[in-house]
Amino acid sequence: MALERFEPEVRHMVIFEVLSSDSFVGDKGDRMRLFLTDAGYRKFQDRQEKGEIKIEDYMKVTPDGHLQHDHSRESDLTR
Repeated sequence: MALERFEPEVRHMVIFEVLSSDSFVGDKGDRMRLFLTDAGYRKFQDRQEKGEIKIEDYMKVTPDGHLQHDHSRESDLTR
């Protein structure tokens, strides 16, 4: 179990693929999962727009650490 999801500021979970060979995290082709704060999630959205990563799945993290699908963001993942 990923304990970082219980940190009070964490609100987002993303599963993403690394598309760039000079990525800030992982190697090109890696598929990873991270738990993010609001600021961290905004940075990931920017990196996706730049083509560095592709967010494949997104879930909200509730204050008690549970994961919830957020269907309102699914259209954002298909960019």
